[in-house]
Amino acid sequence: MFFHLILLVVSVITFLPSPHELPLACDQNCADKPRFTPSRLVAQFGKPTSALCSVCQPGCHVTLFDIENPIGTKKKNGTEITWTVNNMTEWINSTMCYYTNDTTNVQCCSVLPITVYKPPDNVSFSVQPDEPMSEGRQYTLQCEVWDVAPVKNLTVTFYRGQTALGHTQSSNTDEKPVSEVFTWNITSTKEDDGVQFWCEAKLELGADGPQPPPVGKSENVTAAVHYKPQREAPPIIITEGNRLTLNCSSVGNPPPSYTWTPPSRITSPFDGSVFIIESITRKDEGSYTCYVSNVKGSITVEFNVTVQGLPSTTLPTTTTTSTPPTTMITATSTPPTTMITTTSTPTTTKTTTATTTTTRTTPNRGTSSKRLHSFMMCFLLLFSALV
Repeated sequence: MFFHLILLVVSVITFLPSPHELPLACDQNCADKPRFTPSRLVAQFGKPTSALCSVCQPGCHVTLFDIENPIGTKKKNGTEITWTVNNMTEWINSTMCYYTNDTTNVQCCSVLPITVYKPPDNVSFSVQPDEPMSEGRQYTLQCEVWDVAPVKNLTVTFYRGQTALGHTQSSNTDEKPVSEVFTWNITSTKEDDGVQFWCEAKLELGADGPQPPPVGKSENVTAAVHYKPQREAPPIIITEGNRLTLNCSSVGNPPPSYTWTPPSRITSPFDGSVFIIESITRKDEGSYTCYVSNVKGSITVEFNVTVQGLPSTTLPTTTTTSTPPTTMITATSTPPTTMITTTSTPTTTKTTTATTTTTRTTPNRGTSSKRLHSFMMCFLLLFSALV
């Protein structure tokens, strides 16, 4: 009988709630419920953190109140409780502050959401398949993030140079640290050759989290894209006797090789990227074909060469114009004078004009008539005397 009594007492003591235990029935919608500051706690793993619970409004009647927590210390000041953790080593997602009203015996509580985070230990980047890229093929960019929590809050961004290609997130809801590989597919182009690709992992924890958010960046990986040579050549017009230089240098990865096919009359072989004729003639005119190739493909570049002849040398043409002499007679009464003017104007194409003017004075015709009249009078008088 005594033994059964002892068992009953032990059972009753075992199931009685401790003053510091959370009541099994707790109303989170009561009018005067506890309030946490901050309303959401974001704590870094391994770092200190704290929160304050104001149990109820000033003047309330409570004697039983506490914070449920598996870690840290509590300090009460009136109806306020300060919860402090010097080293957050638990991956908890919430805690609860509660009280029991002495008058109504109502149990009231509030939950503090907690996010314990850990920045990634490392972020690495790679391209799959792990080989030099070929133009036009699809490749997978991989960003591996190591030991990060919570991974659901992680945003991974892939970059081409400084241009963001896109973002991706995890569907994993695990609260503890995990490592995960994020991927992004691209189709390579020749413009990607020499471009640096990389990724960034950002732990976005909201306004209550650290600002700016923790970020991990990968190393840069420089892409090597293989593509066939590419080259275009414009028509070439050159003057006979000049030096002809045909440059067929082309871009390609790996570097291409060159083979030339000149017009059939040119027989000397040439296998460099530049074809040269020191002094071109009309016979060298025609089509020069350059074959460019590497392991990714080949192209044909055609140079159409037109040779112009040397300009002809011609002596200037001289034209001579003779103008017959012109005689001008001018008669005046005082003194009677006759002036004859002769002008000769030879003209050449050298725009040089020579003008010669000759002036000659002849005896006045009136004076000659008077002398003849006097001579005739003398002759008649002499004849009359003789008769």
